[in-house]
Amino acid sequence: QLQASGGGLVQAGGSLSVSCAASGRTFSSYHMGWFRQALGKEREFVAAISGSGGSTLYAESVKGRFTISRDNAKNTVWLQMNSMKPEDTALYYCAAGKFWTRWSSEYDYWGQGTLVTVSS
Repeated sequence: QLQASGGGLVQAGGSLSVSCAASGRTFSSYHMGWFRQALGKEREFVAAISGSGGSTLYAESVKGRFTISRDNAKNTVWLQMNSMKPEDTALYYCAAGKFWTRWSSEYDYWGQGTLVTVSS
């Protein structure tokens, strides 16, 4: 089970961090991803981190602004978002999967989503 939290309202140019807490004892065996879905748009990949935390992957639209990290001892993954833009406004979902991929269909477990709103 994945529980995302930390969403909220932030001004353009500001920062926000969202987190995802996982239950279970096999957290480190899963790659973790963050996806987002804006109103009226399809869900899109944001970032992924490998089970060990040694590899990361980012969408071009967030590269250099967002940072994904994890702490396997705490069963938690974070997405630090800096220099935020109004187009970052979306529901942000965390996901866990066994494959190293940016494709949402390859992830097995999903959190409920946390709303991030960036005002201009």
